[in-house]
Amino acid sequence: MQEFIQDIARELALVPPGWGGNLLRGLLTTLQIAFGAYALALVIGIGGMLGKVYGGPVTRLVLEVYTTAIRAVPELIVLLLLYYAGTDFLNFILAKFGHDPVDINALLAGILVIGIVQGAFCTEVFRGAIRSIPVGQVEAAQSFGMPFWQRFRRIILPIMTPRALPGLSNLWLITTKDTALLAVIGFSELALTTKQAAGATKSYFLFYMVAAVLYLCVTLISNVVLKRIERHYRRGQKQLA
Repeated sequence: MQEFIQDIARELALVPPGWGGNLLRGLLTTLQIAFGAYALALVIGIGGMLGKVYGGPVTRLVLEVYTTAIRAVPELIVLLLLYYAGTDFLNFILAKFGHDPVDINALLAGILVIGIVQGAFCTEVFRGAIRSIPVGQVEAAQSFGMPFWQRFRRIILPIMTPRALPGLSNLWLITTKDTALLAVIGFSELALTTKQAAGATKSYFLFYMVAAVLYLCVTLISNVVLKRIERHYRRGQKQLA
């Protein structure tokens, strides 16, 4: 038993030949991608929501195609299309202007791809939240002569935010898990690092269990933070028993 524990400690050591340090670096990269992609998704979501609710027919049609296509196609396929086709398209445009092809930074590419995918879901979360706002409150602000952006900042956004938080919380957790999809394009985040460690040591159960625990820890910590944020925005509101 003692020898078994020593073997585990040796394989999970933070310095080589242990893989513990690599796993932690993979987790850090995973969180960097998740935070960046989630921030991008929020920006896309707000812009998409405004376009769907207040935009013209062409804008609404384009956004409807975007959200429908992204949500209908499996995320892995969308990721591969955006990564490979996007890179080829960028280099095609550069070649037309006489520039040499470029290699897109893997971290930036991961953030952009996942952010675009989650942006479609975020758009629908915000659209549902804004549609749930009583029309009378917005009309009251209009009757006082508030311009649109003032109404949005003072009336719509404060009411919309708590209604959108449950959906946004779920999207954050999905985003952290979607980073594992980047392993298929060779990006060294937690999932790919775990695969490399398991393959090198043949301790598949150990390393995949450690990876599962790390993802679970991220989820548990996220739940605590998200619940505090939701309580903050729902303060003063009646809660269901």
